[in-house]
Amino acid sequence: MDKLVYTAATGLRAHMQAQAAIANNMANASTTGFRADRVVFDRIELKGGGAQLEARMPTSEEVTDADRAPGSIQSTGRALDVAISGANDWLAVQAGDGSEAYTRRGDLDVAASGVLQTGDGFIVQGQAGPITVPPHDSLTISADGTISIVPQGGDPRNAQVLDRLKLVDTKGSVTLKGMDNLLRVKGGGTLPANLDAKVQGGALEGSNVNMTQALVDMIENQRSYEVQANLMKSAKDMDESSTSVMRLPS
Repeated sequence: MDKLVYTAATGLRAHMQAQAAIANNMANASTTGFRADRVVFDRIELKGGGAQLEARMPTSEEVTDADRAPGSIQSTGRALDVAISGANDWLAVQAGDGSEAYTRRGDLDVAASGVLQTGDGFIVQGQAGPITVPPHDSLTISADGTISIVPQGGDPRNAQVLDRLKLVDTKGSVTLKGMDNLLRVKGGGTLPANLDAKVQGGALEGSNVNMTQALVDMIENQRSYEVQANLMKSAKDMDESSTSVMRLPS
């Protein structure tokens, strides 16, 4: 009986974790450049020790990757907003631990310190490292990611090239999405700049979360959770029945 209880308990735990991932996707349905988490269920085979552990097949749940499908593009007219055109192209940023990571979030802004950062506070990388923007009258980002500014008091007809956004192509590389919603190269390392990548200025890419599918996934996951809970109740009832049969008459 303990085998049934153990398997059902691991199923309950996996479905709870899956529900958290689905809820996170739904909560980020309006987050700029968000990529929905993909949840995969599998079974774990336990072997060894001569205890016939292969009879137990606990459930494993894991967020293996993110949905790489592009989100919808919306025009904003804001000079610092960029939407990355290529489905496999990502913008390089500096993660919280100082390493290079990649995002599709293009709502850029200049921090009080002068560095260019994304809407969630990650420093944007240029061709030679973090991009620092000096005081300026105007700033534009061209289709190839080149950033040009007109310095304070400068001639509006004589814009100066500041840097170029580092855009990378993830196709052919093994990359994983982290808890901070950034993409990283598996095992460490960085990707080379893709000089052919393009951006659309004055626009933002939305989340690729499909709310209808997310609601369906949540309902299916809840029903599966109830099945696992009923299995545990059935195991309890069978255990009580077995105990009653084995009880000696007084």
